[in-house]
Amino acid sequence: IMAGNVVTKEMTEELIFSGADVIKVGIGPGSVCTTRKQTGVGYPQLSAVLECADAAHGLGGRIVSDGGCTCPGDICKAFGGGADFVMLGGMLAGHDECTGDIVEENGSYFKIFYGMSSDTAMQKHAGGVAEYRSSEGKTVKVPYRGPIEETVRDCLGGLRSACTYVGAAKLQELPRRTTFIRVTQQLNTVFTDSTKVNPVKVEPPPDAKRAKVA
Repeated sequence: IMAGNVVTKEMTEELIFSGADVIKVGIGPGSVCTTRKQTGVGYPQLSAVLECADAAHGLGGRIVSDGGCTCPGDICKAFGGGADFVMLGGMLAGHDECTGDIVEENGSYFKIFYGMSSDTAMQKHAGGVAEYRSSEGKTVKVPYRGPIEETVRDCLGGLRSACTYVGAAKLQELPRRTTFIRVTQQLNTVFTDSTKVNPVKVEPPPDAKRAKVA
């Protein structure tokens, strides 16, 4: 049984005592989540993972880090913080394997990506936004990214390399080999736009399902 979402050790323990096996951790960190803006409720994701993982593992439970990853390094930090599983949304959006039509605008291709508490999701799955609440998610157009294989390879490659840097022989060892240090700047941003050695514009195959642009 998986239950959540929570961000504190007290609620993690409460859910495990109530019979949950896996606890989903994260309120507000997702790329298409507006919970923090709409409700003022949230918690720094790494802090939540560290706190909830410690509580869950002490009771024989497991946690999922849900949201907040923007690059392979963030996945490594989530595992290093004690997460047993990591959920990805925005990092996997826009690929062939994602549901939804391809939208073409001015020669560029996109896919629609939305949060599960957004207007779009609730119209699609719950018949609309209930009158007593508001939408807590965005609906965005994500650049089309082709097959997911390269993205997954990129994530796994970063994770394997992180293990070698800290001396972890297997993923389970990563939390024990990890030390977190607070910094004011993590990345060198001189060449911010340069992501790949030879970036290539990706276009969908001719038979791909496309949405009509009004």
